[in-house]
Amino acid sequence: MPRFHDSVMMFGGGSIVAGREYTIFDTGIGRCGIAWSHVGIVGVQLPEAREIETRKRLFQLYPDAREQRPLGDVEIAIEGIVALLRGEPADLSDVTLDMTGILAFHARVYAFIRGIPRGETITYGEVASKLRLSGAVHSVTLALARNPFVIIVPCHRVLEAGGYADRISPHGGAISKRRLLSIEGGRGATTSKTLFDVLLPVAPPRPQG
Repeated sequence: MPRFHDSVMMFGGGSIVAGREYTIFDTGIGRCGIAWSHVGIVGVQLPEAREIETRKRLFQLYPDAREQRPLGDVEIAIEGIVALLRGEPADLSDVTLDMTGILAFHARVYAFIRGIPRGETITYGEVASKLRLSGAVHSVTLALARNPFVIIVPCHRVLEAGGYADRISPHGGAISKRRLLSIEGGRGATTSKTLFDVLLPVAPPRPQG
């Protein structure tokens, strides 16, 4: 019996191509979306400001997906996401992801990030170091900025140096890293950049004399 509910579409000549499906579900931070294929979870979308915007976002990402009732591993993934967003422990490590189209480097980063425990945080530099890619901090940052599996791949637990909680992947919708970490009761304070911090890297040099 397949772990995922298979949706198939018949094309000319009788060939069968697996389709994608999605559903919208309630959580403590609003209505989230999840999409899946016969292989595994394709993506998770946290709430936008309004549900219609969340649905539009899902349609933009997965225009071929049909709304269906979740079964099997999808139900398990949803239950885990709902629990985590209530501040309760949940283990999503066994949830299968559909990595079709995901770069090998990004997949390696995601696999490592899945091992970060609830309530813990790490910096992008530390991720690169632990992967023995100390010169690839920018590449790690880019991989997590494109993370389609938010919560399952908990990119909100990865911070900038100094504990700055930067923006989450666009799949995070209107939800911030700081809010997710607050729900989880993350150890160690997160900080926000001041205007000085933001402008310092691009501030023009002062004229001499």
